[in-house]
Amino acid sequence: MKRQKTDSYNHILKYTGLFGGVQMLTILANVVRNKAMAKLLGTQGVGLNSLLYSAQTFASQCTNLGISFGAVPRLSDCYERGDEEQIAYNIQLIRLWSFIAAGLGFVFCLAVSPLLGDLTFTWGHFYRHYAALGLSVAAMAITGGETAILKATRQLGKLARVQTYTALASIAITLLLLYLLSYSGILPSIILIALFSALATIVYSYRRYPLRWHFTRKMLLDGLDILRLGVAFVLAAAFGSGAEMFIRSFLNVDAGLDAVGLYNAGYMIVITYAGMAFSAMESDYFPRLSGISNDIPAVNNMVNKQIEVTLFLLSPMLVVMLMFLPILVPMLFSRAFLSVIGMAQVAVLAMYFKVLTLPVAYITLARKDALAYLCLEAAYYVTLTLAVIVGFRFWGIFGTGLAIVVAHVLEFMTIYCFACLRYSYRSTAAIGCYAGVQLAIGLAAYAVSRYAEGWVYWTAEAALVIASTAYSVYVLHQKTRLWEALRRKFLKAD
Repeated sequence: MKRQKTDSYNHILKYTGLFGGVQMLTILANVVRNKAMAKLLGTQGVGLNSLLYSAQTFASQCTNLGISFGAVPRLSDCYERGDEEQIAYNIQLIRLWSFIAAGLGFVFCLAVSPLLGDLTFTWGHFYRHYAALGLSVAAMAITGGETAILKATRQLGKLARVQTYTALASIAITLLLLYLLSYSGILPSIILIALFSALATIVYSYRRYPLRWHFTRKMLLDGLDILRLGVAFVLAAAFGSGAEMFIRSFLNVDAGLDAVGLYNAGYMIVITYAGMAFSAMESDYFPRLSGISNDIPAVNNMVNKQIEVTLFLLSPMLVVMLMFLPILVPMLFSRAFLSVIGMAQVAVLAMYFKVLTLPVAYITLARKDALAYLCLEAAYYVTLTLAVIVGFRFWGIFGTGLAIVVAHVLEFMTIYCFACLRYSYRSTAAIGCYAGVQLAIGLAAYAVSRYAEGWVYWTAEAALVIASTAYSVYVLHQKTRLWEALRRKFLKAD
């Protein structure tokens, strides 16, 4: 029996807000941990922590087989159909391959630890640190599999609680161990945070779907479908990391470390922080889309609603960001980074196109079209790299912001054309109208940020924030019953 449908607008609004909040908490937790480490241990402690975390991320990406992503479409489809037997079978399959990935990660860390130790340190026995990271990499693989299960079976509240507890626990573990053990507490803190995350995820996942030790040889073969999409996702991520490394290397050779630092700061503020609004897509939207991926009208309806809600939630945030960038940059970094404000302001405009592109791009993943996804991602990163090179050569660090906008516009055009031709995706006139209004407000806010000063700047920007927010609230009010539900709750409380 098929699962009952929920009101899409209210559902999207609820979980976008929920996971956006969790993502914000995670970012704040990282800020607190980094500040504490810098205060207690100084630059050397921060450097050692960065090396170990980088090694952990590298080892995980090399060995996790992309299970946390690749397993979602298959299990989500079974869940959508209400096929309990296939749900149970696929959960066992996911757990089998998660255990295999965990073993690969552990062995990989043991095998490469002498090499990493020699490459990164000229003194001490730090290969033992890299070997010990095998525990955290194995834990991350288990976490990835159980997270995929929670996503695909719509246990989103539980997933949000796990992520919240992990963010808070990471602060407590780091502060306690660094205070008690100083430098010697860095490695244990990394391992314990990974183990805590795995344990918390297992508790919720196993409570809903208990572990059954019944693995067969057939499961190894059936898991290849999961690995095909998962490995494509991992390769795309590796391609992106390579592109970012190449961009930073180019900036360093062409202009020095100052240019790298400025680009990294602007990229972090705009792409990373604005990306909080997209965090719900992987946790909520992607599993739901995977469950109906072969129903073209239903896919079009779900994609278009996701675009609308995300556009209305993010657009006011982007205008606020444009308004406060002159304050945010020195607050988050220092006054030495003031020259990156122009780059960050123009890069904000790229996020309007990201809102329109990302929900459509997920159709490729939901349809398990691994090769197409990999090619589209590769095309974007090649475009971004070339655009940054040209932009920086002609306009300096400001040109890198223009390059980000150009890359996102071209990605938007490419993804839409591909989805229309391959999957019969169709947007709506309403989306064009909504996006046109919000983009016009964003362009006006950008113009004010470039050419106005003093009270004119603050007054005009505040007016545009109010305009964008009012328009979003008005349209969402027409499309959802959220406000009526809140009113009923308040009346019931009285």
